[in-house]
Amino acid sequence: MKPNFSAFYLSLFLLIAGCSSNTEQKPVEKAPNFVIVFIDDMGYGDIGTQGATGWTTPNLDKMAAEGMRFTNFYSAQPVCSASRAGLMTGCYPNRIGFSGALFPTSQVGLNPQETTIAEMLKEKGYATGIFGKWHLGHLKEFLPLQHGFDEYLGLPYSNDMWPLSDVGEPVPEGHHRGNNPELPLIEGNETLETITDLKGQDKLTTLYTEKAVDFINRNAKNPFFLYVPHSMGHVPLGVSDKFRGKSEQGFYGDVMMEIDWSVGEIEKALEKNGLSDNTIFIFTTDNGPWLNYGNHAGSAGGLREGKTTSWEGGQRVPFIIKWPAKTPAGTICDKLGCAVDILPSFAKIAGANLPELKIDGLDITELWEGNSNAHPRDEILFYYGKNNLNGVRKGNWKLVLPHTWQSYNTQPGKDGHGGRRIAMTVEKPELYNMMRDPGEQFNVYDSYPEKVAELMKVVEAARAELGDLNVGIEKGSGTREIGRK
Repeated sequence: MKPNFSAFYLSLFLLIAGCSSNTEQKPVEKAPNFVIVFIDDMGYGDIGTQGATGWTTPNLDKMAAEGMRFTNFYSAQPVCSASRAGLMTGCYPNRIGFSGALFPTSQVGLNPQETTIAEMLKEKGYATGIFGKWHLGHLKEFLPLQHGFDEYLGLPYSNDMWPLSDVGEPVPEGHHRGNNPELPLIEGNETLETITDLKGQDKLTTLYTEKAVDFINRNAKNPFFLYVPHSMGHVPLGVSDKFRGKSEQGFYGDVMMEIDWSVGEIEKALEKNGLSDNTIFIFTTDNGPWLNYGNHAGSAGGLREGKTTSWEGGQRVPFIIKWPAKTPAGTICDKLGCAVDILPSFAKIAGANLPELKIDGLDITELWEGNSNAHPRDEILFYYGKNNLNGVRKGNWKLVLPHTWQSYNTQPGKDGHGGRRIAMTVEKPELYNMMRDPGEQFNVYDSYPEKVAELMKVVEAARAELGDLNVGIEKGSGTREIGRK
């Protein structure tokens, strides 16, 4: 009997066709997008889900309901430039030479040897854009386009670093602001225009948002990293006409409502382009509120003190992540996290290489994915000033070290005028249980000597590697130089 070659080849063809068909039907996984909205001087209590009163934040509340909110997340330091340096590089700012805030007279900036999130993702083919406040050096060699960003529009430093007062009036003769240039709005590497009055500040939040939306629309088919560091709500406050007078609280509430609108517009652009599910969208802030500005400042939500202090109100900040593909909706994470953890977490998700130089950030993607048993970070260092270690946290315990700070425990200012602050000193170490006492009201140092000893080991390790001017150690074994002109 002759073999049936026709049937054999037909079966073989169908088998091959079936295999080919199955291969073709496999979806090609697209690299995820990354979006960070970073707010200036917004307090822990300034979001609706965290107790904001006098204004509403429906888009942020929705983002929290559809994503994850952290309750123990910290900025890298409680002040502008330093906190941004930590976010961008994954390093504690003092490791890379940053302290405090840079000014229009500063001749330093982010060292080109440091790797930013943008540079890291660019190596993986990402488009990168920043629209907002940079504050890591205003000279050309330090601007965003020299640190991995394809596009930039925004202010090179804080919006109060101009030759006017916080209420837009000429400053008295001899005032330190008198020598400041007009506020430059930079596009790319060049000044697009200068902002010379409060009306110029009113347009910033909407301008940054429009640029962000346009960036998403233009890069919808490619992976991208979008960074939107809003200038608001740093004083002097500015808000567009569409939100002026809209909140019960007043000017600051209006500003918060426009920031919330900005988050909504970015989310709409992601949804319109079918990108929401495959985008890691993060909302957080650079430090706590500038409380001496009274009704032009936010709320620390019951935490102690605010911006520029190492108490919880200065460095514990809002943090919301929405990642529909991975993050369980409507969840709250009480584990420790820090802004320096964002870079290594993005690296893990994007399959990117970590910087060659040592960083301090840790991969916290397991937390973002809802693993309640994960515990990637156990310690937070509280540095401030030139290089002063003011405290450490390990688990639920915080040891506050002797140091001097400018307290807000006095009469605040009003309507854009800052009130005075008073110098106060921690004379000897204090210990607080963060689980029972997040407001740092009850010093239990004498009751838990074993916890003090445990935290002092963290202190000594930090001093050895990063230094501590409080005890005369200017630099540690692991510190590096800031970039210099």
